[in-house]
Amino acid sequence: QVQLGESGGGLVQAGGSLRLSCAASGRTFSSYYMGWFRQAPGKEREFVASISWSGSSTYSADSVKGRFTISRDKAKNTVYLQMNSLKPEDTADYYCAARRIDVREWTYWGQGTQVTVSS
Repeated sequence: QVQLGESGGGLVQAGGSLRLSCAASGRTFSSYYMGWFRQAPGKEREFVASISWSGSSTYSADSVKGRFTISRDKAKNTVYLQMNSLKPEDTADYYCAARRIDVREWTYWGQGTQVTVSS
């Protein structure tokens, strides 16, 4: 059973930085994509960034390009989202997700971590 656990959220001022972590367990993730999504109050969940477990492929939403970086540590089975130059509009619950590379839908989800950016 795949388990994903996020941490690292909190309150930060605009312009600040946070690093979110997602600890993954339950299987070998070599054939998986790992991703970060977010959901702001009253809005739909949106894609933020994803990375192949090999690290060879990364994707980011236009709204975070140049500010957020996704990475993973194979030895720790952990995926990170480094968030710099945070804006109030980045305020949301952030979720880690995983899917097999041959599956379109994101299958596994963490419980989320809250990020609040004050102006």
